[in-house]
Amino acid sequence: MRPSLSAFLSGLIFAIGLGLAGMTDPANVLGFLDIAGDWDYRLAFVMGGAIAVHAALRPLIHQRAQPLFAARFPSFAASKPDAKLLVGSALFGVGWGLGGYCPGPALTSLATGAFPLLIFVPAMFAGFYLAQVLQARSGVGADASRPGAPHVGATPAP
Repeated sequence: MRPSLSAFLSGLIFAIGLGLAGMTDPANVLGFLDIAGDWDYRLAFVMGGAIAVHAALRPLIHQRAQPLFAARFPSFAASKPDAKLLVGSALFGVGWGLGGYCPGPALTSLATGAFPLLIFVPAMFAGFYLAQVLQARSGVGADASRPGAPHVGATPAP
């Protein structure tokens, strides 16, 4: 029960933060991506704030013997980017630029009932499913929920 409550509260805080930062409005996101036009710098401060909080708290969290709501910290075997990470990042960026949403703001904004989101969110989940099917068929990729499974692109735990 505690891990589920923790996940729910983390998601709720994230959703509130996205709303307060204006990141549920695709115009703000698209303005940030328009570096050659009328660039909106505010998203850079949102990202910088998130990075600063993570950078400050990660060393404190890893001083603990174990996480609060899990038996142990995940181990990340792979630490170098590979083609799968680069292609996935590029697809994510293209989808973000075309849609104006990434997954968190899209789910948060779904509560507005805006028609574009009623198309974007199901398409996003279809993409998640398609990626899993393709990985399973190719035998490439690891199940991130499996203990000790490599997670490329993540920083290894100290």
